[in-house]
Amino acid sequence: MRGLKNKRVLITGGAGGIGAATAKRFMEEGSRVFILDRDADACERIQKELPSMEAILTVDVSESNEVKKAFSDLDHICQGLDILINNAGISIRHSFLDITPEEWQRLIDVNLTGAFHVAQAAARRMKAQGSGVILNMASTNGLTGYPYYAGYNASKAGVIALTKSMALELAPDVRVLAVCPGYVLTPMQEAEYTPQMLEAANKKVPMLRHAHPAEVAALFAFLASDEAGYLTGHCYMIDGGELAGGLASR
Repeated sequence: MRGLKNKRVLITGGAGGIGAATAKRFMEEGSRVFILDRDADACERIQKELPSMEAILTVDVSESNEVKKAFSDLDHICQGLDILINNAGISIRHSFLDITPEEWQRLIDVNLTGAFHVAQAAARRMKAQGSGVILNMASTNGLTGYPYYAGYNASKAGVIALTKSMALELAPDVRVLAVCPGYVLTPMQEAEYTPQMLEAANKKVPMLRHAHPAEVAALFAFLASDEAGYLTGHCYMIDGGELAGGLASR
């Protein structure tokens, strides 16, 4: 992709799943990659897997003070930021009637408030330097109803609305977009779904499979590149055609 070489790229939730695949892709593009992740063990593993990573910081994005400290550290390390992949998130599979207040709050704290904390800190720096790209991780769950994920769905719908508002306010200096994956075969997905559930999901997707994390990473790379320079304010689905026929509602 054009325009990614030597760019300073921050990836939240970058130590595993889609985040780790995205870190690898941007490093292949010649970018300088920095990771924020709350899982210290996963941070240690990704450091061994990608030893040329610029920096890895253990941070819970839902904690505003931790995010402020991390960006202060990054100011000293890289003196600015060109691209934010705002990927950190959690999922809880629970029926609506059984969601506890604590579960609801944790989903909102990480997926929506955490995305806000990081995006705001990044945007302030990007506006000051006159350029930047922010890519928020949303989901097809934020576009249509899925049973057993009411809290997750609500948090991702919030991310989509946040993305559109940010894009309007931060243009023309900073582009802001959201990526909305459907089913992606990640450790988080495999922890929540049995093999039988995974197969049932595959059958309702026209492509008859889950996405690979590397495919989502490729979309992030394109949207962050100079080749997507006129794109802002929109959400880009990568769902194997699932929503094209309303299949998610079945």
